[in-house]
Amino acid sequence: MDIPRIFNITESAHRIHNPFTPEKLATLGAALRLETGTRVLDLGSGSGEMLCTWARDYGVIGTGIDMSQLFTEQANLRAEKLGVADQVKFIHGDAAGFVSDEKAGVAACLGATWIAGGVVGTIELLAQSLRPGGIILIGEPYWRQLPPTEDVARGCLAGSISDFLLLPELLASFGHLGYDVVEMVLADQDSWDRYEAAKWLTMRRWLESLRRVRERCSSQTNLGTRALRRLHA
Repeated sequence: MDIPRIFNITESAHRIHNPFTPEKLATLGAALRLETGTRVLDLGSGSGEMLCTWARDYGVIGTGIDMSQLFTEQANLRAEKLGVADQVKFIHGDAAGFVSDEKAGVAACLGATWIAGGVVGTIELLAQSLRPGGIILIGEPYWRQLPPTEDVARGCLAGSISDFLLLPELLASFGHLGYDVVEMVLADQDSWDRYEAAKWLTMRRWLESLRRVRERCSSQTNLGTRALRRLHA
């Protein structure tokens, strides 16, 4: 079980697998007014930066689930590095359908609502792990302006225009589901740039390492061929 390999490659150096900077992640934690001992469930936890830093800064405890074996390993290493391995745990598994036995004060899914078919299904899934009075935390892209055509939408890496809503419509949709929006922290152009641009150097270095491996293999093959020729001679 794993995510598509391209993500394991391009985001292997990311600590945050969303268009959020460390500062924005800290702002989000402060906005939620987290208290020591608050249990947090993070579906699609990536490399665990949210849980690990919140455990360090606010004393939360919790669990993260992610399909990427690499990201899960990185999350556990991050927890050890920050000294919070006794507060958080990370599970390599499919977050789709995961319901925690221990109810959470914050049940989160940032940038991975595809695990339950979209925002509505993800909220329904998270609600099953939420204690009474808890907070559901959703991270979801939105259109800054509607694309004029479906081709333009696909150029923005969406399947169609209907995949996302404008921000006012997205906020209103939570009310239609019976939930109040009580806080909001938005990604911006800079945080999107950091998320996307950081992939470029990672990909370049991966391609360079692949080229070096191929050159070594080619060299070894040539040496083997020459050795065989000498034996036959």
